[in-house]
Order: sequence, then structure tokens, then C-alpha cells
Amino acid sequence: MTEAVLLALTKIGNVLADETAQALVDKLSEKVNNLRNLKDKIEKIRKQLTIMNKVVRQIGTVYLSDEVVRSWVGEVRKVAYLVEDVMDKYSYYSLQMAEEWFLKKYFIKGSHYVLVFSQIANEVVKVESEIQQVIELKEQWLRPSQLVPDQLTEMERQRSQDSFPQLVKDDDLVGIEGYRRILTDWLYSDELESTVITVCGMGGLGKSTLVTNVYEREKINFPVHAWMVVSQTYTLDALLRKLLRKVGYGESQPTVNIEQMDVYDLKEKMKQMLKSRKCLIVLDDVWNQDVYFQMCDAFQNFNGSRIIITTRQSHVAALAPPTRRLDLQPLSKTHAFHLFCRRAFYSKKDYKCPEELVIVATSIVDRCQGLPLAIVSIGSLLSSRPETPYTWNQTYKQLRSELSKNDNIRAILNLSYHHLSGELRNCFLYCSLFPEDYPISRENLVRLWVAEGFVMSKGKSTAEEVREISWNYYSAICL
Repeated sequence: MTEAVLLALTKIGNVLADETAQALVDKLSEKVNNLRNLKDKIEKIRKQLTIMNKVVRQIGTVYLSDEVVRSWVGEVRKVAYLVEDVMDKYSYYSLQMAEEWFLKKYFIKGSHYVLVFSQIANEVVKVESEIQQVIELKEQWLRPSQLVPDQLTEMERQRSQDSFPQLVKDDDLVGIEGYRRILTDWLYSDELESTVITVCGMGGLGKSTLVTNVYEREKINFPVHAWMVVSQTYTLDALLRKLLRKVGYGESQPTVNIEQMDVYDLKEKMKQMLKSRKCLIVLDDVWNQDVYFQMCDAFQNFNGSRIIITTRQSHVAALAPPTRRLDLQPLSKTHAFHLFCRRAFYSKKDYKCPEELVIVATSIVDRCQGLPLAIVSIGSLLSSRPETPYTWNQTYKQLRSELSKNDNIRAILNLSYHHLSGELRNCFLYCSLFPEDYPISRENLVRLWVAEGFVMSKGKSTAEEVREISWNYYSAICL
């Protein structure tokens, strides 16, 4: 939760560092008494927020399971948002005032800024009052035992910045080798007609991971191949245009504008592109049968081709004949523990779990109930923590508390998220502004992070240099 406080502190720092704005506000203070101590009040708020931020960092993830602590942390977050709003208003009007001063319009509109900054000063007083209430709540309701500092937090954060587990390679896929062989065999069966294959299972079982692996291995044997994410929100014409581009339409006809085509024309072009050509098409994350039914007439008359559909829904899986449905199951205990060790002890020879951690590691893996996504997430988290029974048992207790909500995937991802640094959380949360499965430009995204103030210059490194590090972090936490 420190991400909210960090952003507020950044904006306070920008306000206090703006000497031009401060000089103009000083001139206004000659007319308005409550502006005379505005800078001192903002500095006091900065100090109080800084201490609050340190308190929350010391608490670590205790507040995830303690209702009282979580409520207090929520109040700190509200104050941080309020501070951010006031600082945004201060920055906006101070810049506007500076520009008008330069244009010699200040003397005409001076009374306007007297009113504006007087209101800002009143809001700062309100913020002071809110902060005081938060401090009183802490003193009144939180026992010292609830705020036990996590002495390992900073050490773990520094270690996590230096080492992230490597990406999953072909050889790192655990427990799905049998599925991979079955799926590959189905691609090359003797059936000449177009065949639909479905891969079904609950979220986190590794459907997309499995199909991606097979697709990347076998696509070279299909003259036309395409991978397309569908998800819950889609439009038919947009899917068809995307698919046409992926199968190469427009490369030999650069002047053709498929944006002007309707669904009928798009399907006709698709038929022309796929006619008598062996194709491999993957429709990933399909939630409704209608997606296929609305597109299937464009997939006619291409012999030996295959369409693979991944889905969580059994009725969507029924699109394929019973002999072409792959229903993924949770990993066995042996495979689950092996996958966990590959992530948690990725730097060790043979990924061997230390003897003193075997019992707690087994308990943690059992809590994941065989879900690869959960296993990989918690393994990646623990890979950056000290390999001591105490540290791992603390993580297990937090995990057990979170899992009491009966949503294993969300609980484990929440735990991993809350162990990120505040800066990384801001970058991570910012991505929620984009639609699901929206292709994000790496350069544009990192520049947006810089523009929002999430990535600041550090020491001799510029924001542009720091953003490259942030991108590497972001890539790692999205595994």
C-alpha cells in the first residue's frame, strides 16, 4: 500500500522544489494571511507522511490478515490520495500563474489566484486535520504487538532487485509432458477435414502455457499459422481483421484497407487466404461458443488444418468432438513440488530444496492445490527471501490466512503483489488502465510511467535510465 504514499510524497517534493512558484505564492501571501505559512505546513505534511510510510513498510504484509491494521492502513491510503489531489491543484495553478505573470497578466488576475491559493491553503489545513485523526486512531486502537517490524523486509527487497527467476523454458515445463504429446499427435492425425481441438481447465492450470509451447514447436509445419487472444469482451469484425493480418493479408496488397470491410467481406477474404492451405489457428481464452460459431464459416475447405481453442468453460470445450478434448487436471504432488523447487531454488544445482525447508516447502506447495500459476507465483516470491525456516514459516502463515478466502489463485497473487516495492506496485497498477489483452508498446508504457512520476531519477541515473530497470522488473512480476 506504500505506493499511494510514495506518489503523494513525490508530488510534495515537486511542489517544494519549485522555487518560481514559491516566490509567486510569497507575493500573494502579502495579501492573504493564511498563505504565509503554507510552505511550512506542506513540509510538515511531508514529514508526517514519510514516517507513516516507514511504519507501513515495517508492518510488511501483517495487515493482510489483521482487520484492525488493514483498516488503519486504508485510512493512511485515503490521506495520501487527499494529499496528492491538493498537490496536483497547487502545481497546476502555480504553473498557470507563472505563465500569466510572464505575460504581464498577473496584475489583472491577481485577485483570482488570491482566491485559488487561499482555498488550497484551507485544503492543506484539512489535510493536517485528517493526518492528526489517523495518528490518533493508531494510538487508540493499534497495539504495539500488531506493528512488529519485519526486519527482513528491506533485505528481501534489495535481494529481489538483484535476482529474478529465469523465464520458463521448454525444458522447465513440469507435469504437462503427457498433454503435450497428446496435443501434438492430434495435430498430425490422419483426419483430413478441419478439426477443432479444445483445451479446457480452471484458471491457473497452464492451458495457454501448454498450447503456446506446442504452437511454437509445430507452427513451422503449417504454411499459415496464427495465435489470437479472444477473452470475454470482443467484436466479431475486430477479431476477423486481427486474424486476417496475422495470416498475412495486406502484405501483398498494401493499398487494401480492411478497416472499411464489413463482416461478410472479411469472411470472404479469410476464405480466400485459407483456401487449400494447411493452417494452425489458436483461439486463446474463449468464454462463449458464439465466438467459434460466428467465425466457423470462414474456416471452411482447408484440409489438414487445426483450430485449437483454450477455455475455462465446459460448454465451449464441447465444440470439439470427445476424442479431441483435453481436460487439464491439477499437478500431482510430485510434479507440483518439482515445479516449485525449479522456481524457488532456480540458482541451485538440480534445484534442490534445503533439508531444513522441506517440511514448510511441502506445506506451501500443498496449499497451492496443484495449480501451476499459484506454484510459480509463490515460488518466485520465495526465491528472493532468506532461506530460513522462520522466514518461510511466516510466509506460510500469511498464505494460509489468505487462502481461507477459498480463492487460491487470487490469494497467492495478492501475497506476491504485496511483497513488491511501492514503486513497482504503481507501475503494475497503472497497467489496469488498459483493456484486457490489449497490446502495450514497451516504449510508450515506460514513458507513461516516467510522465506519471512513477519512475524518478536516482543518484546519477536519469529517469530514462531508471525506466529500463523498471521495465525489467515489470516483465519479471508479470510471469
